[in-house]
Amino acid sequence: QVMLRESGGGSVQAGGSLRLSCSASGTVFRLDYMAWYRRSPEKERELVAKAMSNGDTYYGDSVKGRFTIYRVGKNTVDLQMRHLKPDDTGVYYCNGYRSSELWGQGTQVTVSS
Repeated sequence: QVMLRESGGGSVQAGGSLRLSCSASGTVFRLDYMAWYRRSPEKERELVAKAMSNGDTYYGDSVKGRFTIYRVGKNTVDLQMRHLKPDDTGVYYCNGYRSSELWGQGTQVTVSS
């Protein structure tokens, strides 16, 4: 069974940085894509960033220029978050696809003003 596991969440003041990491286990195949989504009580789930297996990357409008997604090795993806804002607060979920859609358990990111 393929599983995604996130790490790196935490609390930071506005303007600070955090780096999230997600690794897939249980497969020898490269996932078609790996991505980060987030959800907060005020917002529905939204795409943060996505890294395709061909190297293409996509970002949500609210994080462009501040967040960078890195595909590290075959099935690890990091999200470098800079210039964090209180609006970035939420639970960040790792997402991937290989025959079926995969989700991690989520990691909390809290940005205080």
